[in-house]
Amino acid sequence: MSVTREQVLDVLRTVQDPDLHKDIVTLGFVKEVAVRDGDVDFTIELTTPACPVRDEMKAEAERKVAALPGVTAARAKMTADVRARGGFGQQSIPGVRNVLAVGAGKGGVGKSTTSVNLAVALSRKGAKVGLMDADVYGPNIPQMLGVTDKPEVSQDQKILPPEAYGIKVISMGMLVARDQAVIWRGPMLHGAVRQFMFDVVWGELDYLVVDLPPGTGDVALSMAQLISMAGAVVVTTPQDVSVSDVRKAVGMFRQLSTPVLGVVENMSYFVCGHCQERTDIFGHGGGRRMAEEFKVPFLGEVPIDTRVRAGGDEGKPIVAAAPDAPAAQAFADVAGKVAAQLSMQAMRVLRVIQTA
Repeated sequence: MSVTREQVLDVLRTVQDPDLHKDIVTLGFVKEVAVRDGDVDFTIELTTPACPVRDEMKAEAERKVAALPGVTAARAKMTADVRARGGFGQQSIPGVRNVLAVGAGKGGVGKSTTSVNLAVALSRKGAKVGLMDADVYGPNIPQMLGVTDKPEVSQDQKILPPEAYGIKVISMGMLVARDQAVIWRGPMLHGAVRQFMFDVVWGELDYLVVDLPPGTGDVALSMAQLISMAGAVVVTTPQDVSVSDVRKAVGMFRQLSTPVLGVVENMSYFVCGHCQERTDIFGHGGGRRMAEEFKVPFLGEVPIDTRVRAGGDEGKPIVAAAPDAPAAQAFADVAGKVAAQLSMQAMRVLRVIQTA
């Protein structure tokens, strides 16, 4: 007895996407079902290559198809097509599907470290990623990625961003001398942000991660005026003084109609390398409590690790230099959760458009 394509699709309707809460057939994820003498090959096209349940979904789909009578082998090919969360009536950056802001209410919480490791983690999961350093006054991204080259300029006067760890990068730190202070007023900042978005040859990107400056000032406002941001990640440390300031960042993004994808608690705890004792140096749980208060996802805790600091100084992000380290795995988990949140945002917008 040979299996049919319809039987394969029926059993795949029992495989659910845990974030979108629908089966993968209804969502249109199943592509190219081929049945040949008991061998079944099919493609599952996800909304992001960084899907945190990708492997589990593949295993479940193959197991259920293989259990059908007449099936001798079941093979699922996993691909991804990142959906764009477009804005209504706002300009978009050519080729960029999603702009992801990383912000905080204050400096010193590891916002740039999170931006770098988030971008590299998304790239390592198979996404096309760019990183824009919007912290014009304190541009640390080039050092944290080990980028020393100045960007080249194309014949049509567009900026060609350097690449590091598979991501395209632009920063004011590449354009001014290392010790030169940038002393600009608001309109000049607005011009720089606009140039970084529209005069840089980003190419095709699934995600453009934007490292915002601390606080709730001109740069975030300029971005919100120019484009529709797909979402924002807010970084805090556990102690109350940090959480108090980050609350303002959440409020800012909501006023700018930017979805808050969640909260990351950086420097969450320290585990001694000798005795393995855990110490909550800055307290613990402030980020999770804030996420619950604002009813936004809690994206995870990143422990203190001297390799994070060393990697930032040496231009070697921990997710690339030591991917098995607990901090690296925490950043990778955050990247998967952020990608899932962006996919859900894009699907919600798509449903609004379809029902309009």
